[in-house]
This record gives sequence, C-alpha cells and structure tokens, in this order.
Amino acid sequence: MARHYGGNQAAVVIRVVADIMALILGLWILMYVLDANRANDLVSFVRDAANWLAGWSHDLFTMDTDWLRVLLNYGLPAVVYLLIGHALAARVSRL
Repeated sequence: MARHYGGNQAAVVIRVVADIMALILGLWILMYVLDANRANDLVSFVRDAANWLAGWSHDLFTMDTDWLRVLLNYGLPAVVYLLIGHALAARVSRL
C-alpha cells in the first residue's frame, strides 16, 4: 500500500529531503560500524555527504569508544533533520 502524504507538494518535498538527509547519516553510521572499505567510491561519497550534513555536530560528543562517538555525532543530526523536516512539512501542509 502506498504511503500518502498530504496534497501539498512543498510539504512532500520537505519530508523527502529530510528523510534523505537522515538516510545518508544513518547509512554512514552503519558503514562505520560494519567497517566498510573507506577506499570504495560509494563509501567515500556517503562519508563526505554525512560529514557535510553533520558539520555542526562534529565533536559534540567526545567518547573514547569510536563507534559510540560516531553514533552520537551523526545520529543526533539525523534525528534533528527528521524532527525539523517533518514538523516544517506539517506546518506547510496546513497552509
């Protein structure tokens, strides 16, 4: 069954962009935890995109455990993008 967003196209675009941003960040967390080959072009692209998206949260958490630091420093922006993006889309769809 297809998921139906409201009739407002701007709200749909905002939701999709927020979802893609969170997906990239989540994908980088997964690649890091699974120790993906950093020399691979796809992995490099995802890492660079995630670094750009999470630029405001770099070193916000400075844990000794690498995987936990990556999870927090990239997971927080993913959650923030989802919350703000979907809240903004809901607001726009009401207009």
